Amino acid sequence: MASETLKNNPYRSANYVISAHTLKQLPPDTGFEVAFAGRSNAGKSSAINTLTDQKSLARTSKTPGRTQQIVIFDIDEQRRIADLPGYGYAKVPEQLRAHWRQVMQQYFIQRKSLRGVVLVMDIRHPLRTFDEQMLEWCSHSGVGCHVLLTKADKLKRGPAQATLLQVRKRLPKGASAQVFSSRSRAGLAELITQLDQWYELAPTV
Repeated sequence: MASETLKNNPYRSANYVISAHTLKQLPPDTGFEVAFAGRSNAGKSSAINTLTDQKSLARTSKTPGRTQQIVIFDIDEQRRIADLPGYGYAKVPEQLRAHWRQVMQQYFIQRKSLRGVVLVMDIRHPLRTFDEQMLEWCSHSGVGCHVLLTKADKLKRGPAQATLLQVRKRLPKGASAQVFSSRSRAGLAELITQLDQWYELAPTV
């Protein structure tokens, strides 16, 4: 089943559309959008690249925090991925930090096409303050949230599963979680399945 899911991965068609500094610059609020959010050093860009089977679709850097805009990738005419600005780590001016806090709050409240959020966390450092805030925003906005515990290859299977169980106990109702590794691609089929559920009403092209 997993091998079939990977074989039919529809997200390989993803392509860059725009980098938006404000909500007004985003594509029309129609169709179906899934956002990727997470701390700047949690492996968000690597997760998107692994999902789309493209090495450099999302920008990765040894200097966390380079994504300071909402980056949009089209899957097809109806489906999009939104790569949200990394938070909690980047050394940016407080004015810019405040700007993005306001933009993110507006995004969660106003974006009608938003179907779900993939919340990326380093499995070794899950549920930090900003992660908790993002979970709260999702819950308050009625948006589905799926936690991606990345860098699972850094832990042995036992500790990784123990962390997963602990995280699941602390999630709000309706949220889900899984382990994931961009390096080994472990958990990729599970992530694709979750995205397919959020995008299920969108026609494929």
